[in-house]
Amino acid sequence: MKRVSLTQYLVEEQRLHDNIPAELRLLIEVVARACKTISHSVGKGALGDILGSAGSENVQGEVQKKLDVISNEILLEANEWGGHLAAMASEEMESIHPIPNRYPMGEYMLLFDPLDGSSNIDVNVSIGTIFSVLKAPEGMSAPTEADFMQPGTQQVAAGYAVYGPQTMLVLTTGNGVNCFTLDREMGSWVLTQKNMQIPEDTKEFAINMSNQRHWHPPVQRYVSEMLAGKTGPRGKDFNMRWIASMVADVHRILSRGGIFMYPADLRDPAQPGKLRLMYEANPMAMIVEQAGGAATDGRQRILDIPPTKLHQRVPVFLGSKSEVERVTSYHAE
Repeated sequence: MKRVSLTQYLVEEQRLHDNIPAELRLLIEVVARACKTISHSVGKGALGDILGSAGSENVQGEVQKKLDVISNEILLEANEWGGHLAAMASEEMESIHPIPNRYPMGEYMLLFDPLDGSSNIDVNVSIGTIFSVLKAPEGMSAPTEADFMQPGTQQVAAGYAVYGPQTMLVLTTGNGVNCFTLDREMGSWVLTQKNMQIPEDTKEFAINMSNQRHWHPPVQRYVSEMLAGKTGPRGKDFNMRWIASMVADVHRILSRGGIFMYPADLRDPAQPGKLRLMYEANPMAMIVEQAGGAATDGRQRILDIPPTKLHQRVPVFLGSKSEVERVTSYHAE
């Protein structure tokens, strides 16, 4: 089989669908290169002095791991000088990061969660990077947070890298979802899965069961029906999987189906969910929808939610269409 590199794929995709202008291609290639660098750091582990806490907190008050800080720096530095971006925003930074004046200003804006699944770093379990690309508003001179307040439907590209036994890059530019595997010897991304599709039905679910006592009634009902198995209302047995790394959980669902849930709960009524709309929910929702799945916050499609702030949080239900529709209908009742 002829090997297709990421660059060749992007060039041919532009010829076919006219949806990846040169600036966007450059942006995706630079992000992919940064993910390669992060993968290299992850692979070194203790040998590269990247494990453990950085002794600082991010904007959400979460203790940062060394690798969170390193990954954030790698993405910022890689994307600053290319001329394809107007601004960046990161889950690890309080405000936006405008492109320094010494570099030309491009027409795209990049958002990212530099390292998803931080709790897994020190125990050598899969972690990843999530990114989302928006177009800068027409006539924007100095970017502000308000320029980023675009619903997920406006994303021009979204993707994630998963640093597991293999390093993979999963990407959509609005025409299906494709997966590239990093050839570590050659240092190149090679197309290994075309047009990924999430099976509509599934027998697997992913949720943090330790929070069960805090869930709202629709989620309690939905999960208890699955746990009841063959003799319950669903008439089949379900398996539970929970990696505590959204990238790894979503990658499994893309590969073989399932539903991933991070619902809101009763612990803090002011906190509508844990996952960030702009850095996690929107890019993952775009990928999942492009692969034939569904993604809601329990009430509405995630991609339709109008963002009001950079670090807004939302409940998330995504994966196999029939299951997402079912749990969403329980919320509507």
